[in-house]
Amino acid sequence: MNESAMVQAAARFLETKGAHTARLALVLGSGLKRFAERVEAQVEIPFHEVPHWPVPKVEGHGGSLVLGKIEGLEVACLTGRVHLYEGWDPGEACRAVRSLRRAGVPRFLLTNAAGGIRGDLRAGDLMVIEDHVNLTGRTPLLGPVQEGFGPRFPDQSAVWSPRLAGLLHAADPRLATGVYAGLLGPSYETPAEIAMLKAIGADAVGMSTVVEAIALNAMKAEICGLSLISNLAAGIADKPLSHDEVTAAGEAAQGRMEALVRRFCAALARG
Repeated sequence: MNESAMVQAAARFLETKGAHTARLALVLGSGLKRFAERVEAQVEIPFHEVPHWPVPKVEGHGGSLVLGKIEGLEVACLTGRVHLYEGWDPGEACRAVRSLRRAGVPRFLLTNAAGGIRGDLRAGDLMVIEDHVNLTGRTPLLGPVQEGFGPRFPDQSAVWSPRLAGLLHAADPRLATGVYAGLLGPSYETPAEIAMLKAIGADAVGMSTVVEAIALNAMKAEICGLSLISNLAAGIADKPLSHDEVTAAGEAAQGRMEALVRRFCAALARG
């Protein structure tokens, strides 16, 4: 069975659970999985029940799809994601979001925890993604063209929606804006690598999101992104980096993230 057939099987299953009514899908990054507990009238579907979906194994990530409403808006919340560094291929890393898109979900909010590179970013800041740099060396579009995944050579001049970014900024005017660099991981970057990333225009760095964005853009979804700056990057921070720090930052940001996403969803619900 090829990737398109697996995505189609998952999408048909999700449609039976009502996922096709969702107007927004949210991918919740490290430490942010508890936001899904705020979804009203929720239906929770463990990833392992969805045909062909891989299950996250990283601490701080959940493993369920939660369907319901936030501020009157029908949503689909992925409480975690799988990563390339776990050994998954790009198709597997994108299978959940592709399935939701195939089921009819039109727009996506991709969140992540990231290391801050730009000088004005501090741990705890939230950054709207205005563009990305894919340095994973991987793409979900590699190989034969498959039905439903978009064109062979999709344009990427406007992956991240200015309209949705504007709604995020309206929901929280304190938000920063910047370019997210996606690397393969799982090791954190060296100071020399961070200097390189800064030189090429990256403002924050992480180990997710970019392959999802590539896949969804090719499928004509409307996309926005939000990075929680969980730590300062190597060579900028004055202490060693750790995953515990990333998870703790996510927990600390729960209140602000919840308020922001609620206002964002309310704006979408108003049209």
